[in-house]
Amino acid sequence: MVANSAVRIDGNCLLLGGGVRVRFIRTLRLPETGTHPLPPGLGEFPVRRVEDFPDTVPQTMRERGGVLLPVYLREAMWLSFAGSAEPAALQVGVGKVCAVSGEPWTGGLRRKPQNYVVLPRQPWLDGINSGRGKVRQFVAVPLGMGATVEGQVTGEETWGGVQLQSFPLAGPALAAWREEQRRRAEREAAARARYRSAPPPPGSSAGAPGPMYAAAAAPVGAAPPAPGAAPRAAAAMGLGVGGTMRQEVYRDERPLTDWSEEPAGRVFVHLVTPPEWRRITGEAPPPSPVDRAAYTRAGLPWYDYYDEDATDLAPTDTLSGVKPVGDWLGDDHTPWQPPSPHQTHPLGDAPQPGAPVEDGDW
Repeated sequence: MVANSAVRIDGNCLLLGGGVRVRFIRTLRLPETGTHPLPPGLGEFPVRRVEDFPDTVPQTMRERGGVLLPVYLREAMWLSFAGSAEPAALQVGVGKVCAVSGEPWTGGLRRKPQNYVVLPRQPWLDGINSGRGKVRQFVAVPLGMGATVEGQVTGEETWGGVQLQSFPLAGPALAAWREEQRRRAEREAAARARYRSAPPPPGSSAGAPGPMYAAAAAPVGAAPPAPGAAPRAAAAMGLGVGGTMRQEVYRDERPLTDWSEEPAGRVFVHLVTPPEWRRITGEAPPPSPVDRAAYTRAGLPWYDYYDEDATDLAPTDTLSGVKPVGDWLGDDHTPWQPPSPHQTHPLGDAPQPGAPVEDGDW
């Protein structure tokens, strides 16, 4: 196993090289019928390096390297790319099935069908691409039942987890983009100089985080694992699909040759149950997910996002045939209270890293 110097952890944020930042966000699970607005962010999943727990992680996890995070059965998540800087093409795999195209995981970028999202234009990804301006929510399920996207697309459940791989712009395209940014910065600096004496707007709070990216509470410490404890097989988790929401997966407007042929970084993200998280890391897992009916009754916000200059990718037959987890685990009997119109908010365009994350064989 070799440390991937381009992949690091900054708090609970994965840095994949080329300015790509990925956070895993806890959220409300949607009903599996109907189409819904974007659910809120309820804090970040904690993320830890696999190599920091050599005595307690299972052998398969050690071989694949990467990072791990705790997730409850049927808990929903979304991937936030907020803070990603330079343009990048990011591949997202669920059990080594592309979440954008439904094709098997590959080591390179493809256009027909497109097997990546483009950052920073794509601010987040809440689920698999179902086309026509919609995605189907990522929902955690155990391997072995056939409920994961991996199981339904490939007929096997071998990998689980989430796979990420980023590609930066190639030389000429990157140089042109940086020159454009330099000129824009000069124009903005000139504009600020003209109005530098103007007072700030009343009630402004520069730098305050928005509700979509509220920080999770620090995990409460627990007794560390016993030294030399023999690792055992973990209850592996993968991602199935839940409800449908309004969200576009944007088509890349650049020629494929603008992107590097070699990735800046890649990482395997292992999903483990809360008991396994405690056993492996010695930390208490996050509390169970928020009740969505209570959230909506409290009048808290849901979201809508639309980029009028971007084009949504067409759906693929492979992903459109994936069945929701309720078909495998039973119906969701939690009552659904739809948000009122005023609760759905429109959204506009959207410290030093730690040690490198080891990459393994996957």
